[in-house]
This record gives sequence, structure tokens and C-alpha cells, in this order.
Amino acid sequence: MKKSKKVGSAILGLLMGASLFSTGAFGQGPDSNETFRVMIEGPSAEMAKAKQNVGVRWDFGTEGFTTTINTKQYEALLNNKNIKIERVPEVHLDRVENAPNGKVGATAITSLPDDRTPWGIQAIYNDPYISSTSGGTGIKIAVLDTGVYINHYDLVGNGEQCKDFTQSSSSIVNGTCTDRNGHGTHVAGTANAHGASDGLGVYGVAPQAKLWAYKVLNDQGSGYSDDIAGAIRHAADEAVRTGSKVVISMSLGSSGKDTMIASAVDYAYSKGTLIVAAAGNSGYADNTIGYPGALKNAVAVAALENVQQNGTYRVANYSSRGNSSTDGDYIIQERDVEISAPGSNIQSTWYDGNYNTISGTSMATPHVSGLAAKIWSSNLSWTNTQLRAELQRRAKLYDIKGGYGAATGDDYASGFGFARVK
Repeated sequence: MKKSKKVGSAILGLLMGASLFSTGAFGQGPDSNETFRVMIEGPSAEMAKAKQNVGVRWDFGTEGFTTTINTKQYEALLNNKNIKIERVPEVHLDRVENAPNGKVGATAITSLPDDRTPWGIQAIYNDPYISSTSGGTGIKIAVLDTGVYINHYDLVGNGEQCKDFTQSSSSIVNGTCTDRNGHGTHVAGTANAHGASDGLGVYGVAPQAKLWAYKVLNDQGSGYSDDIAGAIRHAADEAVRTGSKVVISMSLGSSGKDTMIASAVDYAYSKGTLIVAAAGNSGYADNTIGYPGALKNAVAVAALENVQQNGTYRVANYSSRGNSSTDGDYIIQERDVEISAPGSNIQSTWYDGNYNTISGTSMATPHVSGLAAKIWSSNLSWTNTQLRAELQRRAKLYDIKGGYGAATGDDYASGFGFARVK
């Protein structure tokens, strides 16, 4: 697969199929007609002046602010030795899917799912005969992705918030989260689909949870890291404002650590949300895990295949591995994989109202997000840290021993193991 275009120091991409993470330096300078996003840091007085001159998209307080500027403004800011100005990393979608033609936005497989409870749902419920799912009442799942088709038959009624963080006119546009890509709708379905009113649709892990659909990437799968950071913080603030238990689900990532997103994850975790993120699709080498999954305050999810090896499911080769030097202790440090879940050949809802089958740690992540919502709904007094401890406990009950790097106990391929409903 070809790499994404190198445009930033922490380029982000959706983790789908065998996607790659890439990093690189910016060019020598902006084109004369170019407008671009920047992060500005410095003393409060200098930042206040800059805000007046160029405006603000996201204000991260003492950490700085972001804005969109033209070449003339960029050159003027460069001449101010009292501030630091950096280009905001761009986000690029780099994915492989299992649709017949492999194109983004391809027509879905069929008008009805092949299986209302796909293998991943059967596996996480530990029931090969399950015909429907339940749970998640009172919990919100915030899906940060390419948007969600919230009027899909299998999702309609669950969408409680629908917001777009990608539009140039405003950093947050309420009431719109249109997905013309498919990835976000697929992720949402795995976590939250309710099978439609006729029961003929597909089921997710926690169909009674409410969905917060946050579009942080555009229809081409591109965006900016400050919009992702802003959306993470917004979800946390909304959790506090509404008194809600919120699981933030992020099937996206980068090979490099972005400070805005890292700070936002810490902020959201401190506000009581649980952050679940994909480990990445750059495996199977050691230390290939991506961010934000690699952050200590995020639950990094590896992808399993529907294949048995050594008596357990097998970790997919494409699934990124953590740090082998820090595994084995059942303690989560930065760059550790935490939990495994079904990720290969996952069927779910699609942006055109139909269904599609695709693979990646992107698909594993919402299995864990839905499971977290289901568990939390039965233990509403729990904090996010208690919920995380319960996910870890359940993962230990099903130790993954299949796949490169997988071994007995806490390993850098599968983490603690496969957390399940029962």
C-alpha cells in the first residue's frame, strides 16, 4: 500500500485495514495563495495581540491557540520573536477495505446484513447462537470519526448529539455530522446498532447507549489534529454539563505523539470519561503502536482475527504491537497495548444505509467501546478508572495466545487479553 502524503510532524490517519502511519517535515514555506492552520504559543500578552490580529479557532489556554492564516499573516507572525508558531498537523485517511473494488465510498455489500450478529458480536458476547444484543442504557458513546449516518435504520433514534468539527466557518457546527466516507458509520454500528425496528438489521455491542456523533475528519478522511483535540475536550465538557457517563471512541491515530491530542486525552480522563483508541495497523513489529492509543490515559485496542491458534483467537499481523520491554507486568505504561477485540472482516452499518465488511484496529475499538458502555450501564456508580479496571479484569479471563508476539499473560501483541461480556 502506498503511504500517505507527508505533510506534518504527526500526521494522523484512520486505522483501517493495513493502514500506515507516516511522519515528515513541512516544506520550505507556504505558497503565496495558501491558507493553513497554525498553533501559536507564547506569553499571554503576546498571544492576546495575535488573537486580535488573526482570530481563534481553538483556544487551549496557556498551551496556545490555533487559527487559520494566509501567507502574509504567517510571515508577520514569524517575525515576532516573542511567540512560537507551528503548522498544525494534518489528518489523512489511509485505508484498505474488503469491499470488492476497495474504493472509499463503495456501494455496500447488500441491503441486508449477511449476519445480524456478526462473528465479533458473537465472540465478545461469548455466545455463537446470540440473535440480538442489549445494554448501554444511560451511557453515551462519543464516536470521533468521519461522521455518522445517524438515520441508518440500525442507528436511528440513538443519535443524541450530531456535531461537525471540520467546517471552516466555525470550529463546532451543531446538528450536522454527515458521513460520506463510511468509516465513522461502520464504527458507530459496531458499538451501538440496534438491529432496526424490524429486527432484520445488524446489532452492535450496546444498542441502548446513546450516540454522540462527532465528525472530526472530512469526507475524504482529512482534517486537523486541533479539531480532534477540540472534540475530545468538548465531549468531556459535555459529560460534565449533562452529568453523563461518556465513552470516547477513537478509531484514528498517528505514529507520532501530538501534544494537543495528548493534553486533550489527559483532560477528558480527568473529567471522568473513558477513552478507547485503536492501537494502529503498522504491525507486527515491536513498538509500532500509534497515538492516541499509546497514551497512558487511553485504552489501546488490538485487532483479533476469526482464527483459532494455540486455543485462542489470533492477533492480526497488521495490528500494531506495543513495547515488549514493558509488557508482562499488567501495568499500563505509554506505548502499551491494553485489550484485544475482533477487528478482521467485521460487518457493520455503512454511510449509504446498507452494510459493509472491513478490517482493522478501527473495527476492534468500537467492540471495546460498546462493551465499556454495557458494563458501565450496570454499574452507574463506578468511576472511569473502576470501569477500566473491570475491562482489564475481564481481559485477563480470556488470555490471547495466538498471533505474532502473543504469549501467556500480559504481552505486547494482545495486552491483557480479550475482554468479553461473559
